[in-house]
Amino acid sequence: MGASALAATASTGNTPNAAGIYSCVDASGKRLTSDRPIPECLDREQRVLNKDGSQRKTLPPRMNAEERAAAEERQRQKELADAAQKDAVRRDRNLMLRFPNEAAHNKAREAALDDLRRGIAASEQHLKELQDDRKPLTAETEFYKGKRLPYKLKSKLEANDAQQQAQKDIIAQQTSEIARVNALYDAELARLKRLWSGAAPGSGPSGSEPGAR
Repeated sequence: MGASALAATASTGNTPNAAGIYSCVDASGKRLTSDRPIPECLDREQRVLNKDGSQRKTLPPRMNAEERAAAEERQRQKELADAAQKDAVRRDRNLMLRFPNEAAHNKAREAALDDLRRGIAASEQHLKELQDDRKPLTAETEFYKGKRLPYKLKSKLEANDAQQQAQKDIIAQQTSEIARVNALYDAELARLKRLWSGAAPGSGPSGSEPGAR
């Protein structure tokens, strides 16, 4: 128990026997009794007795700085765990309100994927147009076999290549994003199935957090 806690305990024991009878054996082997925590025994256990001599409880030794720090860390970890558990319960309840059944969840998945699919389709169309634009440029290079290409033609070819690569990169990114979104919805659906089957909110492994998409 910390010094502040002992002080609070002592203050409540100003009335004789209000907090019981404290008993201990001090460092010299002498047995001491008092109606409040005994200063000479703060580093050792003190028995707290009732008026009839029966033991009410044991007062643990006062913690040193290292022990107090460890106790505070344990308390901090417990508070973090409690907060995380409350957050998990809140997320699960919100998830069930948002998705009362699998059809609602599938609809949300498709809506999220549609935007990505439209983005891929637009990039694929743009890529096709760029490839069509390149055909006459490629044909024109046939007139310069073995010669240096004119600067204007060379610049057009390089610009077309760069634009095609940019569209390919966008398509690759959007394809990866589709895989990521599907994985999130798969994990979320697995979580929802547990909840729909009666699992308590916040229990067991959690799926993706709402808003992670």
